Amino acid sequence: MRPARITRRREAALASLSATANDLKRRYAASHVKHTYARPVAASRRETEWRNATGRQLNLGAALLSMSVLADSGVEHYRGSFQNRAMYVPLGVSALALAASLFGVVDTRARSHLVRDSLYGLAAVTGVIGLGFHGYNILKRPGGVSWLNLFYAAPAGAPVALALAGALGRGAEKVREDRSSTILGRPSGQTLGLLTSAGLAGTIAEAGLLHFRGAFQNPGMFLPVTLPPIAAGFLTAGVLNPGKLIRRAARASLKLTALLGFGGVAFHAYGVLRQMGGWRNWSQNVLNGPPLPAPPSFTGLALAGLAALSLADNQSRS
Repeated sequence: MRPARITRRREAALASLSATANDLKRRYAASHVKHTYARPVAASRRETEWRNATGRQLNLGAALLSMSVLADSGVEHYRGSFQNRAMYVPLGVSALALAASLFGVVDTRARSHLVRDSLYGLAAVTGVIGLGFHGYNILKRPGGVSWLNLFYAAPAGAPVALALAGALGRGAEKVREDRSSTILGRPSGQTLGLLTSAGLAGTIAEAGLLHFRGAFQNPGMFLPVTLPPIAAGFLTAGVLNPGKLIRRAARASLKLTALLGFGGVAFHAYGVLRQMGGWRNWSQNVLNGPPLPAPPSFTGLALAGLAALSLADNQSRS
């Protein structure tokens, strides 16, 4: 009897150990599966937050460009007495683009928005049409394309800035939707970086033309034609070349360009102060002095360039 009882106890103990081992195995497997699935979910969440932050930075760049166009067009077209009814159009469109951009800056949802995307498209088209109007304004004057007409006729920079605001805004909507997306057949980081570099080149040309008209009376007037070209060159190289040193130089020069945009407003305010009557005669000097809304275009483009570099970094790693 005793051996049989001992055998039954041993069998019961073995069965209990087997049940305990199976239970531990199930728990470990469930925990392993949970952590295995949690990692991609956490990575996906970080990816979504990053795309949203990059898109919002592009929205902020588009907002600064739209604000610059709205204020500059308002002043210039008011000085032109709104002789053509079409001169009201860029004010309305740039105001809508500004509202869409500010909405994009505060929108934390990581997806595109149909209304914002449509308004950005409208801004881009309006900018291209406005460039045609301004080109016609230059050509119809006596002498056609001449230094005098380039100095004092309708500036080409304002409608181009509106078109850039629309293009960068549409890029922001695309980035929110898909990080690895392509624009015009190229990675979005490269396309937006090259677009921003071209925008900087145009803004530099506009600033150089107007500062040349002012005979570079103040040494600070050389800054917009020296620092931003360096930033544009490094940005172009940075989005095409994944080298860390080049991209660090691009980021540093773009940050300085962003600061230059804010400093330029102070310089232009000082330029208005130096006019006869200073700010006491603001109603005349704001119209005829250095344009206050122009410098923030550098800041908007610099922010867009930084976002493009961030996109290029992530796309080169993926």
